[in-house]
Order: sequence, then structure tokens, then C-alpha cells
Amino acid sequence: MITRTLGEISVMIGATDLSDKHATIKIEGVSIDSRSVKLHNLYIPIKGERFNGHEFCQAAAANGAVAALWNKSEPNPPQDMPLLFVDDTLAAIQRLAQAYRSQLDVKVIGITGSNGKTSVKDILAGLLATTFKTQKTSGNLNNHLGVPLTLLRLQEDTEMAVVEMGMSGLGEINQLAAISQLDAAIITSVSEVHLGDLHSRERIAEAKLEIIHGLKSNGLLIYNGDNPIFMEQFNKQSPVCRSLSFGYSPAHALHPLTSFMNENGIFFSISDADCPELFLPMLGKHQMINALSAIAAARHFGISYEQIKQGLLQVEATGMRCELVSIGNCTVINDAYKSNPTSLRAALEALYAWKGKGSKRKIAVIGDMVELGQEAEDLHKEIGEELDATQLDAVFTIGSMAKHIALSAMSKFPYGKVTTCMDKQEVIDQLKQIIQEDCIILIKGSRGLRLEDIITALQKEVAFI
Repeated sequence: MITRTLGEISVMIGATDLSDKHATIKIEGVSIDSRSVKLHNLYIPIKGERFNGHEFCQAAAANGAVAALWNKSEPNPPQDMPLLFVDDTLAAIQRLAQAYRSQLDVKVIGITGSNGKTSVKDILAGLLATTFKTQKTSGNLNNHLGVPLTLLRLQEDTEMAVVEMGMSGLGEINQLAAISQLDAAIITSVSEVHLGDLHSRERIAEAKLEIIHGLKSNGLLIYNGDNPIFMEQFNKQSPVCRSLSFGYSPAHALHPLTSFMNENGIFFSISDADCPELFLPMLGKHQMINALSAIAAARHFGISYEQIKQGLLQVEATGMRCELVSIGNCTVINDAYKSNPTSLRAALEALYAWKGKGSKRKIAVIGDMVELGQEAEDLHKEIGEELDATQLDAVFTIGSMAKHIALSAMSKFPYGKVTTCMDKQEVIDQLKQIIQEDCIILIKGSRGLRLEDIITALQKEVAFI
């Protein structure tokens, strides 16, 4: 993590009014939350629509902060705490992160995309860690604050940093990539997830391609070339950086040749003859495609295929992304972190392909997909029309939009096999009746639904049986 004197911090962010007696005070790490401040942290108060971090400076000091930034426009700065005055604390933390990154001898790989960012981050970090001291984005710190915090948490001797980058509008990835000064960039996918904000798939592709502008002159862009709309935007821009495509199509530089999935993960081979058969302990062919991008980046930085083979076995995956949970006689695929048409189709494919032991019934619990704009109802109906009645024994939907999935699917399923629910408790009550049966249950929905609560409730139910 960043360790600098206040004098050095002042120069890095262009702060004013730092007294000479405070210039030699050393800070160790930064925090934007007074409740999680650690000893010797620099507290950086952020002002939002519903809160103002400046109000908690005293609390930050009580928890161990040795100094703070202060927005010049905020009244009543504390008199008993060293302060660095800036025009905007958000802009200041971004400047600080950019300056700190430029001082480090570290390679930074930025990852963006509508789906798969976190999985690619986890896989790539596992591969790079076989050879280099590697750090990665923690949790979901991937926005205008999360990326600066990720960079400021890098140790001075970190050799590789894997940084996830999210966005909700044009210009955001451009800013994050510029702050990060990328040695390589990965675009995992482009899908409907941002339609509510950007209104068209073309604009979503344009937003993801902004990552190119943060690449160093010798940097490498690795991109999923399976999406025609993305490729149209890519060809329009004609980026001058080095690039490498991956995906299902044999036209790509890196593509799968064979694959086989069981309950432990997926075995696959790729288009490079020098690469042995690989095994990834994650569910779904979409994870194999995610792995292709990580393999391409790892090879770019000198990781051997033997190291890649071992690294895939050591991936520390973030939870709620096709995560397996055992409850009674049931196996649950917890994919409750988020949902959109592309990721839902991938999760359903993983469920269809399940070849675990026993003759398990296959059940899908599907919640609303959000942020789909004016196409939301139609996109939910499409999913319903695509559900495979030969692969599913029961379907439960949750929410007013997911109801359209159920209504579109009912004609294909036997009576009573598709059930619409308006809240989680209805689903929990239904699933309680079957959790002692031999079944596998997919739970998939957008983040706001917190469908992992269903799993918690079922685990408690089993504990009392």
C-alpha cells in the first residue's frame, strides 16, 4: 500500500496549505470510510448525494487516521488534524492513484466487459501468481473510486496488478484506464447489461473500447471477437495497438478445440499446439472462454503452459459466480451476483450440461434482470422462449420482469412445472419441499434481489431437519 510523507502526497496531488511541521508525517495506506480506517491511514472524505465524508473526519482520526484531505469548499475544517486542502477530494484520490502507479515498477492489466470481468480477474491473477508477486482488485472495487483504491493498495514490490474496470456510461473506462496506465487490456464481452444507461449495443461496445486509450505504446489488447456489433465498432476505430482475439470461432487467434465438463469443472484444449490439455475448476463453457483471455495475457508476460496448467488449479474464485453449494441432497449453483441475458444463458447452459453423479432433477430459479432499458420485457420473453423443457424439471421466477420468462415458457412445459413468484419467501417455501431430493438448483438474478438469501434460508432449514 502507499507509504509516503504528507509532503510527498501534497506534491503528488497538488494540495495547498500544508504546514512545514506536518510535511514529514508518514501515512500508510488510505481509506474513504471512517469506520474502516487503520492506524496511520490518510483519510479521504468523499461527498456524495446522500452523505458527506467530511462530517466524519473526527471519527477517522479517533480510529487511527493521521491526516486527511479536505475539500476547500467545505466549512469548518478540523483544527486538531493535519489537512491537505484540495478543490475536489474525488479528483485528488484519482490523481494520487495515478501518481503512485507511475512510481511503481509494476505491470498493470486492465479488464473490462459486460460479463466475465471478475472471473477473468481471478483466473489471470492465479496464472500470474505462479511466477510474479501479484495483486488483484478486491471484491467489486472497479469504479471511479474502486480502481484508485485498488492501485493505492498495491505493495511497492508488486510485479503484476490485475485491475477490474466497470462503467455505467461513456468516458468512465477512458478515465480509469488513464489512471492505471495499462501494459495490457482485456475486453471480455459486450452484452445488453448496460442498455438502461447507454441505450444501444453500439454505444456499449464504444464504451468498452475506451480501454485502448489507457494502453502504453507497447501494450497488448486482448478482446473477445465473437460479438459482431463489437467487431463493427472495433473495425471502425482501427486501433493501432497490438491486439489478439479470442472466442469460440476458429477465426480467432485463441479458441477452444475440445471441451468436456463435469461437476468439478471443465477439461479443454486450445488452438495452440504447444499447450497441453487444461482443467479449470469452474463451471460452464463461458468460464473456458474467460480462461482463454487470461491465458493470452499470461503468455504475453512470459508464463509457460506448464505454469498455466498449474495456475488454473489454484484459482481463487470470487463467490456467487457459478459457485457450488451443497444443501441436504441438493447441489446449488449459486450464480446470484448479477444477471443479464448473456450471463443467464451461460448459467443455464452450465445447468443443462451438468453431469454430476445420480439422476438429479434440474431446477432453475430465475430472478429479474435489471438495467435493460426499453428492451427489458422483450429480453425476458426471449429467455422464456429459449428455456429447454427437455433439460429442466422445474422453473421458478421471481419478480415482475422475470414473470415474462415464466409466461413465455409455460406452453412448452408440463402443467405446474413453471411457477411465478413475486418474492423470495415464496420460492423458499417451494424449495423447502424438495431440498432432500436428488436435485441440482440454479439460482440466478440481478444483484438487487440478493437471491443468495434463498440459499441461506435453505441451509438453515436443513440444519433443523
